[in-house]
Amino acid sequence: MALDRRWPLALARGAVPVALGLLLWVAIAGGEQERQQTLKAQPGGDTASLTQRRRHNELIMAALREAAETDENVAQRRVPWRK
Repeated sequence: MALDRRWPLALARGAVPVALGLLLWVAIAGGEQERQQTLKAQPGGDTASLTQRRRHNELIMAALREAAETDENVAQRRVPWRK
């Protein structure tokens, strides 16, 4: 059985997009360390801001949990409400 002349052309046509995608991935992934350093240098990346943000998220989740557990409309409560 002789090798069909279309096979090498089909393999090349299939390999070119894969090779292009691999080259683009390598080019983009090369700057990952620089991106991590940039993210660390942004304002709000320090420990105090992160703990404050976590506390804020905990309060929001507690309010959502309470709203899910009750039948009353918590959005209609008076503004200075406390648990």
